[in-house]
Amino acid sequence: MVFGFLRTALKKQPAAPVEREHQVAGRTLMLRLVESSRASRLTLRIETGGRALKMTVPPGMPSREVESFLFRHQGWLEQKLAKYPDKPKLRPGVKLPVRGVPHLIVHEPAKRGFVEQATDEDGPYLMVHGERASLGRRLQDFLKKQAKHDIEPLALRLSTETGKRAKTIRFKDTRSRWGSCTSDGNRAFSWRIMMAPKPVIAYLVAHEVAHLTEMNHGPKFWRLCKKLSESAGTDMDKAKAWLKRNGQALQAIEF
Repeated sequence: MVFGFLRTALKKQPAAPVEREHQVAGRTLMLRLVESSRASRLTLRIETGGRALKMTVPPGMPSREVESFLFRHQGWLEQKLAKYPDKPKLRPGVKLPVRGVPHLIVHEPAKRGFVEQATDEDGPYLMVHGERASLGRRLQDFLKKQAKHDIEPLALRLSTETGKRAKTIRFKDTRSRWGSCTSDGNRAFSWRIMMAPKPVIAYLVAHEVAHLTEMNHGPKFWRLCKKLSESAGTDMDKAKAWLKRNGQALQAIEF
């Protein structure tokens, strides 16, 4: 007979995570191998944006079985990764969506660093001033400012409708989620949402405001989210579907 505390002590402890490169259809991705005592089988996941892979392994799994699993799922990986751009890096001459509208990126090194949004006969563009090496950071800052301009007043209005007020609103580059809301009213949004169309932005705000009242994703939450989405002038179901189809491509963009 083995007492409970001894049985716990004798369990094999998961090894530290291991990272290595893995080739998929000409791409080199970082593969993170994570042992989990709760895992009963091998699982493979593509991380947000198609930038990396995560494989969860039961403790003590022989390496040959890990390699065999990867080999069997190579075709699946190629199929799934085909929808992600291969390291889409922002540079002059490419287009960046702002509120769902593609804007041509133009670089002007002569002036001090800032971003100018304008439209000419060729369409909308973003004039990025300053050093070329700072182009990505300038565009990040621009999207953060746009997020603050659009999201804060809408969040305040919708929060007033629910009778719940947020303590803080922050804008981050969160790759695993578009927004978050804690039980004490602190909210965070990914500034990348400003690349999505306006109705999708409005839905995300409604979603996080609804969490001030309902912290889970039960029926009450979705009813409130739908009501707030309608108040924000958007269709919840259509916006959710758009974000599911296109969200990972936005997360994959390298700034």
